[in-house]
Amino acid sequence: MKQLKLRFRVLAFVVIGLLALAGVYGVYSVSTYGSRWISSTRNTRYRSAKSSVIPGDIIDRRGVVVATTDENGERIYQSNILSRSSMVHLLGDDEGNIANGVDSFQANYLLGFETSLTERVTAFFNGETRRGDNVTITADSRLCTEIVNIFRNTSNLKGKCGAVVVMNYKTGEVLALVSLPVYDPQNITDQVRNSSQHPFWNRALQGTLPPGSTFKIVTLATALEDDVADEDTVFSSPGTMEIGNATVSNFNKANYGSLTLAQATELSSNTVFGQLGVEMGADKLVAGAESFGFNKEIDFPLYTPESLMPSAEDLQKSPWELAWAAAGEPVGDTTRPGRESPAGPQATVLEMAMVGTAIANDGVIMQPYLVDSVNNANGERSFSASPTKLMQAVSKTTAGRVRDVLLGVVQNGTGTAAAIPGIDVAGKTGTAEKENGNDSWFVGMAPAEDPRVVVAIVIEDGEEGVGTAKAQNVLKTALEVQGLL
Repeated sequence: MKQLKLRFRVLAFVVIGLLALAGVYGVYSVSTYGSRWISSTRNTRYRSAKSSVIPGDIIDRRGVVVATTDENGERIYQSNILSRSSMVHLLGDDEGNIANGVDSFQANYLLGFETSLTERVTAFFNGETRRGDNVTITADSRLCTEIVNIFRNTSNLKGKCGAVVVMNYKTGEVLALVSLPVYDPQNITDQVRNSSQHPFWNRALQGTLPPGSTFKIVTLATALEDDVADEDTVFSSPGTMEIGNATVSNFNKANYGSLTLAQATELSSNTVFGQLGVEMGADKLVAGAESFGFNKEIDFPLYTPESLMPSAEDLQKSPWELAWAAAGEPVGDTTRPGRESPAGPQATVLEMAMVGTAIANDGVIMQPYLVDSVNNANGERSFSASPTKLMQAVSKTTAGRVRDVLLGVVQNGTGTAAAIPGIDVAGKTGTAEKENGNDSWFVGMAPAEDPRVVVAIVIEDGEEGVGTAKAQNVLKTALEVQGLL
């Protein structure tokens, strides 16, 4: 009998433990993935709410209604085709082709799941169709439209894939987020559905790409922060060199002779940064990348994966991989026995914009956000965003030193195409080399002495330097739209 009681007690403890574990996991899952579950087309409550609640409006930072619902219950967007196409990856479409837009990920507000019980009861007894909350976002639809226009009016960019993120570094507000190609959410053709370019994919958030030499911002900042080298440290910069029994080469194998670290940044010397990476070591390089947000889950209103950096342990096994990682190229063999971490670095465009904001903001990365406020149909506010610090990437002094070096990139180096007359621009070019083409990157800020905007841009399979030239257009347009130029 005693043995039977003991077994029941053990069983009871096991059941209680499992229930507690399930409860903890449930809380974690709802807090982490709740928006995805709510917006899922498999969610019966979501489908029911869409048919019984008038979804709230989405409004941009200027008060422009960018998504609303007509009397027939149809979701409609801006009347101008280019304007609504430019916002499609931010908002989504009525068919749910983009599950990563505000229409889906903020469904808890837009479909009234957050509406108070009093409002629900009042609407029920009055026989009214309930209306969801209105969501105001930080993005500027005019700026997004102008960015798409820049690409459409550039002959060698027509048909290219890419992405642009523009941020206010002081607050963390996302001012523009554009993924290319765009499409008309109110006229989704078979050509769009069957396109090999996957236009429903949000390239600014959902994919990670090698950041190329824009990652040298991270390597440079880490080297200065940890006193591994300074701007005047001299390195040899041959066109190619052996590191770890394999070749590291400059773009087009250009031989620059001897360069200071500042000059090597201006000319984007891979051989110098390869040597710098080995000198600082894997531990410092990985820790430096993580201080900028790599290998960390970013809390953002729309889903975005972690940007990746290999483990220090894996990088230590291959000086060649370490050298190329410091230069921004992921060359690691992830199939190697015993390998646990991914090749890296690999980054989202949002992550590289955050890297830029750290340099612009004295080393501080603010929490990126897209939802500014939420109001019910009567105009009563239930949520207001407030800027919050996410992390301290480097010290104020180091950020200022890096900013000065990046100013030289635009004035004297590979980034001259980003120059704006009368405005000092600081930034870093990047060419992520691939077997079948190169991705062209630029991360920059303006004005350099007191940055107002930070931009990150990638053009897939773009010509060398095209990202830099378009970044100049985007920076200039962003300043103009905000009345700063």
